[in-house]
Amino acid sequence: MKLFGSIEAGGTKFICAVGDEDYRVKDQVSIPTTTPEETLGKVVEYFKKHDVESIGIASFGPIEIRKSSPKYGYITKTPKPGWQDTDVVGVIKEAFDIPISWTTDVNGSAYGEYIMSTLSNEKIESLVYYTVGTGVGGGAVIDGEFLGGMGHTEMGHTYLRRHPDDLEFPGNCPFHGDCLEGLVAGPTFEARLGIKGENVPRTDPVFDVLAYYLAQAIIQVTLIVRPEKVVFGGSVVDEELLVKVRQQFKELFDDYVELPPLEKYITRPLIANNGSATLGNFALALKQLSE
Repeated sequence: MKLFGSIEAGGTKFICAVGDEDYRVKDQVSIPTTTPEETLGKVVEYFKKHDVESIGIASFGPIEIRKSSPKYGYITKTPKPGWQDTDVVGVIKEAFDIPISWTTDVNGSAYGEYIMSTLSNEKIESLVYYTVGTGVGGGAVIDGEFLGGMGHTEMGHTYLRRHPDDLEFPGNCPFHGDCLEGLVAGPTFEARLGIKGENVPRTDPVFDVLAYYLAQAIIQVTLIVRPEKVVFGGSVVDEELLVKVRQQFKELFDDYVELPPLEKYITRPLIANNGSATLGNFALALKQLSE
């Protein structure tokens, strides 16, 4: 039986897993994200216990994905202290002379959902995946390939029309202020209300504001990418908020182009327990063996 490795590299923790050709997790561990030396050292130590044939890595970023670049495999201008210009792929490659797939965390999740849609007989050819948590990211898969040329997509940093009841909030993004991430990411609850997101009542009108912004993000990718499905992961968007997002989308979009029923078009992940990136990494690691 062939085994494959998955590294979901997050700003808080690295989730490392070993899986088989059917994408089933055989073993998994969570490693706190401290310094690059300590964290990557523990990652290497973990995989030395397992005979994997290739590894898929989905990382927080920004990262360099162009193989022609001398910084390929690096985490680049990240706000995560101590992780700027970290050669992740280089460290793993030095320890294991095996094929390695390298992409963003949200691309890994997008690919996992793409594969799962095939396994569940949904058989779609394109989707966009957003994660809305501490930050906001987005990835697109079209016919099994990621969208992006000069680099990976940065869907969390697009600009939106401001909600009339939210004009005083300057936004929370250190780079752009009121881009999508600056308006809907988890820390914006406390920035707006002085209350952490998990403690904000669901009746608070801030959720209508968030739905308005997320609906605009879906309009952007709907008209630019024309995917068959838009999936939302992350800690901020649950089914209750997604109902509001669909309502806002329907009102703003006004049936401009034909789409599937919104309950099928704007969805939560098929893969439970935030496992989309792990499955995606297994699939990408398997794909590396044939390239």
